[in-house]
Amino acid sequence: MTRDDLAEMLADQTPACGPARDALLSGGTFDVWDGLVPANWHLNTYSRRLRHTQKRGIATLGLTETVGILRQAGDEALRIGMIRTADRAWTFILFFNAAATTVLACARGGRVQPEDD
Repeated sequence: MTRDDLAEMLADQTPACGPARDALLSGGTFDVWDGLVPANWHLNTYSRRLRHTQKRGIATLGLTETVGILRQAGDEALRIGMIRTADRAWTFILFFNAAATTVLACARGGRVQPEDD
């Protein structure tokens, strides 16, 4: 997968996709891992992260939507990836279909203010 391929896949799946695309096109790095994991395995992890960030007032971008997308995907096998900004200040987690031809969801964490849910 090329940088341009990935940039084209990042649309409006979640509010984090636009900033992830901007980070990628501004010199950020990216990885897409080979392994496949059922969406519901990710759901448990990212549901806990969402509760943790909400409880502590840690800002997220697209995490609420990502958890919903993972819930809907059920036991569908997903591939994951990551975009890191050039300054390494932000990391975006990406969830792809099994063939890594479609971004299903994208989320970013940080410490500013919680998103409105």
